[in-house]
Amino acid sequence: MSAPETAMRRVTAINNGTVIDHVPAGKALVVLKMLGLDGNMATPVSMVMNVPSQKIGGKDIIKVEDRELTQNELDRLALIAPQASVAIIRAYQVAEKRVINLGEEVVNVVHCTYANCATLGDREPLPHRMKVVSVDPLNLRCHYCARPQDIDELVANLL
Repeated sequence: MSAPETAMRRVTAINNGTVIDHVPAGKALVVLKMLGLDGNMATPVSMVMNVPSQKIGGKDIIKVEDRELTQNELDRLALIAPQASVAIIRAYQVAEKRVINLGEEVVNVVHCTYANCATLGDREPLPHRMKVVSVDPLNLRCHYCARPQDIDELVANLL
């Protein structure tokens, strides 16, 4: 390993688990909350915040030991870090890379933040559908009521 690589390594390698890279700087804590990694679990989590990145300027990196993210968790991650890269680590090697795909619509990941939306009624359950208007900046609208969604509020409305 060269001297610059040694200087940049701030968190040790993990044997098995998930590495989430290229999270926008300052968003790692939101990602941890969305993934349910809030400190009340036995799984070790390492985090580096505000690391210089040629790709996005500044980034956060999260390493979760002994846990592989599910597709549902990747869909949640796409709401906060659509350009993030996710690597599954097995025996200290990258075993696979998972793709975060925001797509044109997010289905059954979050529910609408508008209190009177039809999706929130008990009488007629509907799938929770958000249209992706733009990715950068992220702009979502409810498929049913067409209300724009506040991303910070959506974090609290995870399904």
